[in-house]
Amino acid sequence: MKILDAKSARSHEGGPTYSLGNRAFRATWIVVWKTCASWTPPAMHKWRRFLLRLFGAQIGPGAAIYGNVKVWYPPHLVVGRQAIIGPGATIYNVETITLEDFAIVSQGANLCSASHDVEDIYFQTFARPITVGRRAWVAAEAFVGPGVSLGEGAILGARGCAFRDLPPWTIHGGNPARLLKHRSLRFDDDLPRAAE
Repeated sequence: MKILDAKSARSHEGGPTYSLGNRAFRATWIVVWKTCASWTPPAMHKWRRFLLRLFGAQIGPGAAIYGNVKVWYPPHLVVGRQAIIGPGATIYNVETITLEDFAIVSQGANLCSASHDVEDIYFQTFARPITVGRRAWVAAEAFVGPGVSLGEGAILGARGCAFRDLPPWTIHGGNPARLLKHRSLRFDDDLPRAAE
């Protein structure tokens, strides 16, 4: 998917930012999701995985994606096994957004892979990929900006705003997000760890 040149497309004057083909694809996607998925009961994850795959998303087994999630462009969505995108989350994936295995994006969170060049007179749109690592968690109503990666096990706390990468096994919060503490996992000795 190509972002149009703002100067020649005159995006700053109401012209398009994306090609006609891209806009038609996304319009079709919105209609299909609204009519076939957005109203479905929470337990119908298998059906919603099917629809996302049908439109080009890569969705791992057991992934849970809720009906009122907003996915901007399915071909730029990669979701690992047992990952979760919670109710009301916004996935603005102009560039690829990846959730690795067991990653969680909680309710109302916003993953935004695009922005504008504020020093460009034409306000050119640009996009950078986002990665939410294995066992990482974007908590309720948090914001992850373009180009940000959450390392394995990293947490962005509720309503936190991440504009830089979060190192593995750390907990960040606030706006802009700052390090609060390091994270470690407790394991129950009765649980088989090799199951992962």
